[in-house]
Amino acid sequence: MTLGALWLLAGLLAARQAAAVLRLPPERRFSDLERWIGDNGVLHVGGSLYGGTDKFTGTPFAGLVLKPLTKAAEQGLGIGWTFGTLLLVVAVALVAARALPGVVSPRTDLLAAPVAIILAVLSLPVRNTFTLGQTSILPVLLVLLGCCLPRLARGDGRASGVLVGVAAALQPAVLLLTPVLWLSGRRRAALTTGVTFATCTALVWVVMADDSWTYWAHHIAGAGLGEKPAGLANQSLHGLLLRVGLRGPLELTLYGLLAAVVLVLGLRRAVRYARDGQPLLATAITGCVAVAVSPTAWQHQQLWILLAVVGRVGRRRADRLMWPVLVVLVMTLPSAILVAPNPVLGPLGQNAPLLAALAAACAMPFLSRRSEVWDRPVPSPVAEPQPGRFSWVPLLGFWKRPLNRPNLVLELMLIRVGYWVYSYIRAGAPDSRTLAESHGRQILGAEEFLHLDVEHGFNHFVADRAWLAGSMDYYYGTFHFLVPLCLLGFLYLRRPATYRWARTALSLATLMALAGFWLYPLAPPRLMPGHGFIDTANGPQDLANPDFGALTDLSNQYAAMPSLHIGWSLWCGVVIAVVAPKLWMKCLGMLYPLLTLSVIIGTANHYLLDALGGALVVASGFALQYALAGPGRQALAQIPGARGESDVRAAEPARAGG
Repeated sequence: MTLGALWLLAGLLAARQAAAVLRLPPERRFSDLERWIGDNGVLHVGGSLYGGTDKFTGTPFAGLVLKPLTKAAEQGLGIGWTFGTLLLVVAVALVAARALPGVVSPRTDLLAAPVAIILAVLSLPVRNTFTLGQTSILPVLLVLLGCCLPRLARGDGRASGVLVGVAAALQPAVLLLTPVLWLSGRRRAALTTGVTFATCTALVWVVMADDSWTYWAHHIAGAGLGEKPAGLANQSLHGLLLRVGLRGPLELTLYGLLAAVVLVLGLRRAVRYARDGQPLLATAITGCVAVAVSPTAWQHQQLWILLAVVGRVGRRRADRLMWPVLVVLVMTLPSAILVAPNPVLGPLGQNAPLLAALAAACAMPFLSRRSEVWDRPVPSPVAEPQPGRFSWVPLLGFWKRPLNRPNLVLELMLIRVGYWVYSYIRAGAPDSRTLAESHGRQILGAEEFLHLDVEHGFNHFVADRAWLAGSMDYYYGTFHFLVPLCLLGFLYLRRPATYRWARTALSLATLMALAGFWLYPLAPPRLMPGHGFIDTANGPQDLANPDFGALTDLSNQYAAMPSLHIGWSLWCGVVIAVVAPKLWMKCLGMLYPLLTLSVIIGTANHYLLDALGGALVVASGFALQYALAGPGRQALAQIPGARGESDVRAAEPARAGG
């Protein structure tokens, strides 16, 4: 069933990508392909390839041999080109799946192909190639066939060299594979690569001498062609240095030094992993070196980074997912999702592909196949299943409670992406003013019936005292995120097993709250016309077009039921009450949700029933986690800082006492 579902998903994603291109009007398809099929493109140009208004950036060899393919694209309005590109992507994924290092289990062997296709189709380089009509998939496929396909890799090297040499004639950075092949013992393949590249280039030089001179000499292997290298699309060291403001001889000198360091470190590592029997990883590392040191590395040329996902990192099982998840996120998500777009962290997200390429090429400690933990990572200690406290609650036991600390990088990435998803869904929830105000009247009516309508009086009490209103506004905007984050950080450092328990419950509660935002859009008291509530933070508003500063564009003002201010603060109170060693600390923790309740009512941001909804989703989050994983507090409390091999020894008393 899993295999069938993966193949179905791979097929649907591939069909969706093709449909997304073919739905566009013909004139909007393949904007980069215009350099081939446009009025001034390669197919129609009478003079130089590099003299038209649609500036061509490929090698002269590419301009000569790929004309038939682009001619088909012109005649078929892109339909043949789209499906041809799709077949190339599928071929790349299948070859990569076949090149996995070492002996893989039958299950992994079956699942590798559809997973590889899914990752390839979702990646930004492939989506960019589909949309713009690039030819950069072909060199990657030729290299993988020549270097990684077991049948060719075990041959005499001639076929491999021809394939890699042709790829280098299409994309000169591929020549970096030549020293890797030579130093890893495949000397005939390296020699054949050089000869094939030289032959292809020389033949084209005979036919197109002026264009060859323009590309190789005037533009120094095409470095001066294309868009401005300082743009964010150029994820190379040269582009990074230009973006930080360096120019002239200083920039060129620093670029040369950094490129030399990356070349030496990266190619040495590629040779080491090639000798270790990991040709796919060696090829990916070499490609990452090419991305970093090339004068320009546009998005459609960054597929090499995705191939580095095959590297295994970490001795612990808990660390094994860190690198592949990082690579997949970097290669599938825009920078604004990866990192908050602010002046401090924003540049990290904007240059994430380059940083990932540098990490793969120079820094990431990929495991050798000879490592004792290559296929037997240190397992995560877990708490054995325990009987439930309540016989009437069904325990599903979907997973055992891990007792060690999760990988920090992986955790931060998932928190960031999870928060973006939360913000996106919250902002996209229905925001009809009429519907939200109708629900607001329902809430007010229900509270009046239950004699719980205390919001109006308390709101005016707060608004009449400027110091109190200002304090509550600051509390509302600051503590909502600050306190949960600080508490999560403390749990991660001091109580890792409890961290997992608390984090999971918080995530489940937040997911349920998002459902509430969609199903029941609600106007908060401050946005209810005719009821006299005072917005203590933003003052009187035109309710048809309210202005809350930056929040107007960033937040859905009608996502009020349930109140996550109460939900998250109650979660904090429960967790503090559980982990705090002293009674006064527990009482102080439970005071936090009560203070938050007074703030959300006093500032007219929520109704009392919103708070009840927030408490309900948090209780449901803890209850759902209890049903899925069972109880575990007794065992978890005995291991406040489990790590490494000591986890196993520390877990024994916990299991015995459970």
